[in-house]
This record gives sequence, C-alpha cells and structure tokens, in this order.
Amino acid sequence: MRSLAGKTLFITGASRGIGKAIALRAAADGGRIVVAAKTAEPHPRLPGTIFTAADEIRAAGGEALPVQVDIRDDDAVAAAVAQAAEHFGGIDILINNASAISLTGLMETPMRRFDLMMDINTRGTFLCCQAVMPYLKRAANPHILMISPPPNLDARWFGPHTAYTIAKYGMSLCVLGLSAEFATDGVAVNALWPRTVIATAALVMLGGDIKPEQCRKPGIVADAAHLILTQESRACTGNFFTDEQVLGAAGITDWSGYAVDPTALLTRDLFLDE
Repeated sequence: MRSLAGKTLFITGASRGIGKAIALRAAADGGRIVVAAKTAEPHPRLPGTIFTAADEIRAAGGEALPVQVDIRDDDAVAAAVAQAAEHFGGIDILINNASAISLTGLMETPMRRFDLMMDINTRGTFLCCQAVMPYLKRAANPHILMISPPPNLDARWFGPHTAYTIAKYGMSLCVLGLSAEFATDGVAVNALWPRTVIATAALVMLGGDIKPEQCRKPGIVADAAHLILTQESRACTGNFFTDEQVLGAAGITDWSGYAVDPTALLTRDLFLDE
C-alpha cells in the first residue's frame, strides 16, 4: 500500500466534512495537512474550525497548519500558499474541496448567491490551482484533486438549479483544461465525486429532503481520494472518478461500513445517471 507519509496537502474547506475526512486519512499515513478554510471561530450552525480540525489531524498522526483563508480573496490565497510552502518546505498535493451550494431556480437565486457559487467553486478552484502550481511542478508525484462531478449535459441536471450546476461544472472543466496543460510537467489533475449523497453539514442546504440515514459517511470519499493521490501522477490524470469506481478497482466492494445506516436505501448524488 502506497503512503502519503511526508507529503504536504493543501486542502480547501478542510475544517469539516469531506475535506476534513481526506485530511484525517492522509494524517494516518503521517501526512502534513494545510487546513485552509474560513472558520476560525465556532460557527453557530456548522461544526468545527481550522483549529479543531488541526487538533484532530495531529491526534490521527499527522502534522497540521491551520490557515484562515477565504479562497475568493486573491491576496489571502497567495499568502496562505506561501505560508504553507515555507512551513512545510513545499506543497505536493492540492485538494479543491471548498464549495458553495444553492439548489435553486432562476428566479429563486439572488445574484449575490450566484456570485458566491461562481467565486468559490469555479474561480476559487482556478485561483488555488494557479497559486499552488509553481510548488507542484517542483514536487515529486504532484496531484490536484477536485471534489467535483463528471460533466453531464443532460438538461435534468441544469433545469432545477442552473446556477449551481454551472458553478460546480466549472471545477470539473478545470480538470479537462489543466490536466492537458500540465501533462508534460507530470502534475496529475483529477476529479472525484461520491456515488451517493454524503452525510455532511451540506445536507442542511438540501432543505431536509435527504436524511442522514440515506447517506454514506465522508470516509468513503477519503479512502478513494487516498487511492488516487498515491497513484503515479504521470499515469493518472484527466479522470472523473466516483468513489465506488476507485474502491472497486482496488478490490474493495463491500461498502456497507461506510453507510450511516446499512439497512437504509441510499440516495444517489447529483449529476450521476443510473
């Protein structure tokens, strides 16, 4: 089994949910995690801060650098990346996990919400890639991983929430472009998306229609991410993976342990056909 020991991972939105789960999985190997997120003080509705996440990462066996950063802010991102590279001596992996969601139609989506999703999902992803790339090009086995779906142009994924779909697909289109642009540099750029809805704080944004027992735990995405990030970067780039696909290819086919409730019917995630 390959390891992330000694690797430095810059993870956006790592204070909770899927980002934190990926951080903890890397920490179990002895990885070095940059917890790049906005929440420095306890949030009234959302769990965790950059500091509580850093404590969990250290307890799991890794090193942690909590950095408060809003990925909409160019200067803040540049400063966070420079701080991370100086602290750990470089950056090996970028996880673009931070995301904003609003599953609303045209007339129900205020432009400030449209701008938020575009600024975090698409622009923020592009910005973080741009800031980290000089360090990745000097790293051994560098990877960028977007937590974003395979592009699916079926209108049913646009009709109910055009703004969110455009913003989320922006992350995925960065995979297409950057994997081609940096192929000769050996920088892997891939996307990973859960086959089922994951039980995170984002469930609140789904209006309560999906219950936690209909979901899987974030650990399934973290384990799949680990398998991708330990691949040889020149041989694994430009892919749109699902967690089930990655685990299945590694011979892991019993996913019942990832379910919040192994007896419940799971809900398929957005953007995925049957």
